[in-house]
Amino acid sequence: MKHLNRRQALGLLGAAGAAAALLSSPVRVLATPASDSRFLLVFMRGGYDAANLLVPYASSFYYEARRTIAIAPPSDADESNVNAAIRLDERWGLHPALRESMLPLWTAGQLAFVPFAGSTDLTRSHFETQDTIESGQPPEGPRAYGSGFMNRLAEALGGNAGGVSFTDALPPCWQGAAGVPNLSLKNYGKASFDDRQAAALSALYRNTRWSGAVEEGLQLRRDVAQQYEAEQMEASRSAISTKGFELEAKRMGRLLRDRFNIGFIDVGGWDTHVNEGGAQGTLATNLGNLGRGLAAFAAEMGPAWRKTTVVVVSEFGRTFRENGTRGTDHGHGSVYWVLGGSVRGGRVASAQVDITPDTLNQNRDWPVLTDVRGLLGGLFMRQYGLDDTALASVFPRTQPLDLGLL
Repeated sequence: MKHLNRRQALGLLGAAGAAAALLSSPVRVLATPASDSRFLLVFMRGGYDAANLLVPYASSFYYEARRTIAIAPPSDADESNVNAAIRLDERWGLHPALRESMLPLWTAGQLAFVPFAGSTDLTRSHFETQDTIESGQPPEGPRAYGSGFMNRLAEALGGNAGGVSFTDALPPCWQGAAGVPNLSLKNYGKASFDDRQAAALSALYRNTRWSGAVEEGLQLRRDVAQQYEAEQMEASRSAISTKGFELEAKRMGRLLRDRFNIGFIDVGGWDTHVNEGGAQGTLATNLGNLGRGLAAFAAEMGPAWRKTTVVVVSEFGRTFRENGTRGTDHGHGSVYWVLGGSVRGGRVASAQVDITPDTLNQNRDWPVLTDVRGLLGGLFMRQYGLDDTALASVFPRTQPLDLGLL
């Protein structure tokens, strides 16, 4: 093998450390998952404006409170209006940016929305509320730090769990005793190491406790790079879009379909204090990208979609009234999405209230009527058959809420 200079060796040592950290546990991530159930959590970081995703078009107060950013109500006389909300039922409409991507899943009964959902945390702090949700522990009372609910779910499932985080770093929800790799797919346009570098890494860590982790990390990177190259060739022939979340979602679909059971990804850009827009604009663009990505993920899962559940959450919703800069500020209650091949969707689930100034939380934002821990606990109970003891280990001091979505 060609000798490396000191600078090259140090660089490879750093890369080796990263590879070892990627797979530093005894969990095997290259094997076919032991369970045919799949779960993906999508975290919309920034607190998205749920009231313009699930439009309360029957509320006159909605149009009074949002003079410039409200979505027009559905119109029986003009169903071709592309800027109007899409009627879901007698109270709620869907943002028109999701007409092509999410409406088909809703119509097929594979998508449900859960309004007035979130955490009881009232700080309205991005980081505190995100940490509270990802810990899966009540904000009141003692909390075990460094322990996330998805890590505890993987432990509860034992040998049937193969988790992965599609992020640059391991998020709070995946921190804990169970070893979980993080794999940022946006950085995998090419293999991280060539053959010579891979051989050098293997030699550096041969006969050490990191040897197996490094080998698995390198193999995973090779496989994803090959997948990316094949995808690029396919896209050049069929002109499939390769932008943003949609592209990453297709890769996630392939990996969750073939290698992993439980996945996590976060998507930013939802903190719309200024010029949020209504049917068009920043929020509409973000929702359109997210919707197309989720549709691409569902399609990529193939037959595995029948036993896949995707939950889309955010740390909080936003103020019900628009602010002075045609945006919205940090709020409280949100709308969560639940979709999957076995989801009993086509409905707006959970407890609801008519939206008036009197029903707002602190005369400001949506209340939380469905706690995120109870909602996820009920879904895990249905999807994995977890008993009370196992559920309590995932979400301590929490009563699971079964909305009949699975």
